[in-house]
Amino acid sequence: MRVLILDGYNLLHRAYHGNRFGQFHTVFNFFRSLRPVVEKFNPDRAYFVLEGYPVGNVQALPSYKANRGTASDIFNEHKHVCLSLLTTHFPIEVVRHPNFEADDVVGALVRHWHPGDDVTVVSSDTDFIQLLNEFSSVQLYDPIRKKFAETPDYDYVMWKALRGDSADSIPGIPGVGDKTATKMIHDPTLMESKLSKDDNRQVFERNLKLIKFDTLDGEMESLEVSAPSESWEDVRSVFAEFEFNSIVNDKSWNKFTETFENLWTELS
Repeated sequence: MRVLILDGYNLLHRAYHGNRFGQFHTVFNFFRSLRPVVEKFNPDRAYFVLEGYPVGNVQALPSYKANRGTASDIFNEHKHVCLSLLTTHFPIEVVRHPNFEADDVVGALVRHWHPGDDVTVVSSDTDFIQLLNEFSSVQLYDPIRKKFAETPDYDYVMWKALRGDSADSIPGIPGVGDKTATKMIHDPTLMESKLSKDDNRQVFERNLKLIKFDTLDGEMESLEVSAPSESWEDVRSVFAEFEFNSIVNDKSWNKFTETFENLWTELS
């Protein structure tokens, strides 16, 4: 089975920061870019994964992701429209766990539901590289660079635990950047020397737990999964109201809906 897993907020933010033409530019950008991704990978099943509140990570590090700003009212309004249409009328299962991040859920979908399937994760978030270390059946596609990530010859989680992650407010070991972290991974003596100083080992072990995806063992039944029903005319009506003329004209609309037909078969 070919499985497509979409990093929800990553793609929504990309749409929001794209072309600003029109009142509902995020909605237009999002659905205009969704179709070619589905067409490119032609999956049998597709998921759109959303964020929950990372209870465990915040308990381990109260400043976790504290640097993230508050989303604008416009983004929230556009996001609501996108998710309403996607959840209700598209053959893509919208998935969320209230107590875990999207990253954890993506990893759990691979681990628990699709361990032997060909899985493509679509995101510009490099944290998913750790899945390449763990599963040979997973590939990571960056929709911005339009490239697949390469599997590193080192443990990505260990490497990132050494250098930290400023995007998530995770401090690394002082003085350790990309190059030093790479040297440490390949040199056990240097690794031990660095970790034996000050509280570096405690920082490293804490970061390992923060960065490595949770397995969600015993939590899969708590996933919130959408149950869409096919109603393209409702979608077309909304698109027409927003004046998405390049999507709703007859030629483009037929191509748009045909792209998703294979996914309806798997859901039925």
